[in-house]
Amino acid sequence: MANVREYLRSKEKRKSGNRSINYKEKIRSHKLTIFYRSLLGLLLVGAIVATVFVSWKNRAYSESIMTNVVSVSKVEGASYLSLGTSILTYSKDGANCMDSKGNVLWNRTYEMQNPMVDINGSVVAIGDYNGRTIYVMNETGSMGEITTNMPIRNFCVAENGVVAAILDDADITRINLFDTEGNILVKAETTMDKSGYPIDISLSPNGELLAISYFYVDSGVMKSSVAFHNFGDVGQNQSSDRFVSGYDYQGTIIPFIKFINGNTVFAISDERIMFFTGNQKPVSAAENLLSEEAQGIFYNNQYIGLVFLDTEGESKYRLDVYNTEGKLAGTKKFDIEYKDIIFNNDDIIIYSETEYSVSNIQGVERFRDQFDETVFLFSPTGKTNRFVVMTQDAMNIMEMK
Repeated sequence: MANVREYLRSKEKRKSGNRSINYKEKIRSHKLTIFYRSLLGLLLVGAIVATVFVSWKNRAYSESIMTNVVSVSKVEGASYLSLGTSILTYSKDGANCMDSKGNVLWNRTYEMQNPMVDINGSVVAIGDYNGRTIYVMNETGSMGEITTNMPIRNFCVAENGVVAAILDDADITRINLFDTEGNILVKAETTMDKSGYPIDISLSPNGELLAISYFYVDSGVMKSSVAFHNFGDVGQNQSSDRFVSGYDYQGTIIPFIKFINGNTVFAISDERIMFFTGNQKPVSAAENLLSEEAQGIFYNNQYIGLVFLDTEGESKYRLDVYNTEGKLAGTKKFDIEYKDIIFNNDDIIIYSETEYSVSNIQGVERFRDQFDETVFLFSPTGKTNRFVVMTQDAMNIMEMK
């Protein structure tokens, strides 16, 4: 009898143990099921979001309509440019700024033979080649006026209104920095024997970094160099001219250099495009050799576009688009006799006086149409599908749908 009882107790324990094990396994299995279902749900939602996003980026517009028309008479010889969210009109006799409703925000009169304009964000500097005055304005009005005692050869402006100017002084070329009140912040000088002739200059948005492209001849060999000067705290610990970094290139000329944001600079020579990064001591980040001559250079704070003739014969032009890391982000072939090319978020806008095209960065065309009138400026607004269209007699707001 005792053996029977022991047997039954032992059997009950085994059953109890099995129930415990099965219960734990069921809990674990249930948790895994919930986890995998949640993961599957997240992946499904992610796939839907990605599909919607891609569809939105690649969506094609079907029409464009004019939602507002304001009468504006274009002055003979005047040019239009985008200034922040406003429109800048300038000529030999003066400049003015209008908002998107056609209201004149400010007006500046002057007399210039060859007006030069540099825009950085919503700040513009206007000066005359060989002149001695540079006017600095933003969208709301005048920020200041700079007067030099030497002829102006070139200049650039920062978003805070600081201006760097190349001034001709016989055998010496001077590079001075001015604040908006015309005070000289920094003086520098160069000669062909010392560092070469400065071909182009660019200021960082905060005005602390200056990039200079120099050209010189060394023992009969044509050379170029890119130099960076820091006028902030870091530059105080360097040499007297605040030089912080530089790079030399043989057998080439670098006619164009530009800060596109506070951390990225690019330069173009006849054989390559160079990228530099750093907001204190810029360093070389990437280079891409060019087998063809660039016909045009276009950029915003995210992308740089180079236009080439399409040697394959499929179209007349080819636009290669680079990102700030120096990588090729996309290519677009087109036939439009472009007046300008604009990067608007992730869209490429190519337009002439008679037609326009809107594509994404990968080159997929989303819309193309003809203008009803001759167009002098096609300018993006705060909305991706809305633009300001300047004609001879009107400011139009155009919306694509």
